Amino acid sequence: MATKQVSLPAKLINGGIAGLVGVTCVFPIDLAKTRLQNQKNGSMLYTSMSDCIIKTVHSEGYFGMYRGAAVNLALVTPEKAIKLAANDFFRHHLSRDGQKLTLLREMLAGCGAGMCQVIVTTPMEMLKIQLQDAGRIEAQRRLMPQAAEVSPQCPVEAKSPTAMQITRELLKTKGIAGLYTGLGATLLRDVPFSIIYFPLFANLNSLGRHEADSPAPFYWSFLSGCCAGSTAAVAVNPVDVIKTRLQSLTKGSQEETYSGVTDCIRRILRHEGPSAFLKGAYCRALVIAPLFGIAQVVYFLGVGEFLLGFLPQQNN
Repeated sequence: MATKQVSLPAKLINGGIAGLVGVTCVFPIDLAKTRLQNQKNGSMLYTSMSDCIIKTVHSEGYFGMYRGAAVNLALVTPEKAIKLAANDFFRHHLSRDGQKLTLLREMLAGCGAGMCQVIVTTPMEMLKIQLQDAGRIEAQRRLMPQAAEVSPQCPVEAKSPTAMQITRELLKTKGIAGLYTGLGATLLRDVPFSIIYFPLFANLNSLGRHEADSPAPFYWSFLSGCCAGSTAAVAVNPVDVIKTRLQSLTKGSQEETYSGVTDCIRRILRHEGPSAFLKGAYCRALVIAPLFGIAQVVYFLGVGEFLLGFLPQQNN
């Protein structure tokens, strides 16, 4: 049987559509995750995910839950497209005559995908985190006078900044490197995530196939994506906490700034204890599970291939 050819344009379309649908569904939970991770013991506004969402809706309105969504929706298409397409690309080229990949090769493919995606992921999350956390800083000023003084690392005011304002100020003061603050932490999160996620998904998904060459049912792909995504998300949550702290440029007066990954780990352990690395873990699992479940369904339904089928074919 001939080896199935990878259609890169179709994979890019599939990844983009999956990212748009998934982010729209789970963004409020992602906002709660960011705000919970940035809280320091002693100046906590939110006690749980549901408490954060309720207080956000009460103080900022329904659309307050979607602060930063525009940036995410704009950049999640290339981000998810690169991630999924790169994994497929590496798997295709690491396979030997179409045979099943070994676990090591599956992990190498996931590693390659994780390294490729940070080109888009780092600036996307950098901007998204500033917008998501601005409401928490505003609420802290109003409700907790002792934390009213704000210590900014970025000259943009904490109150209702826009993505363009933040981008301009970062480029003006720090250059392109400003948009890539936390790159090391992003790599430390996304590479292990992909190493865990993609092999786990591939093996879970293969259990649902009735025949070796037949695709698994869409519901099985969805469940496999959810299970693999939530497992990988919880596994790398400590690094996600570090990344979120490093990329938050505006902090309350009682909240610390960090010089790097090692400094962040040391300060969190000293002042908050090991449990701080699990902040927002269940929120992250709730975000990633449907996000990747939806992604894999769109991917395996072949929406991109279907759309490309309407384009005129060129003869070689």
